[in-house]
Amino acid sequence: MLKRIIFGYIFASVLALTACKSSYTVITPKPNIKEVVNSTDVTLVDVRIPEQYEAGTAKGAINIPLAEIQNNIDSLKGKKVVVFCNKGIQADQAMEILKKNGVEAYDGTTWKNVNAIQDEIQSGK
Repeated sequence: MLKRIIFGYIFASVLALTACKSSYTVITPKPNIKEVVNSTDVTLVDVRIPEQYEAGTAKGAINIPLAEIQNNIDSLKGKKVVVFCNKGIQADQAMEILKKNGVEAYDGTTWKNVNAIQDEIQSGK
């Protein structure tokens, strides 16, 4: 009787382990932010407040403060968008909002980072 119980547990365990579906994760390559920033169809969005934006930003960037991102989703849909700020924290929050709403968004981190990428391409490095 004990052998039957043990065999039953082993059989059930083997059945459970072999019956599990294995899932496959598709790994998509992370886009090169330098290529995205310098592509001709990108929209650069500085999510800082207007006073910070006016003090300096990346070339060709538009200003949509983080507090207004949700209200501007429709104008960004269908575009390739790179968001950035001072330290990257607001950019991360903007990325989350944009991606949840189906916008193709990329993290440029800081405006100085995006500006340096632009300068690097222009100087031919």
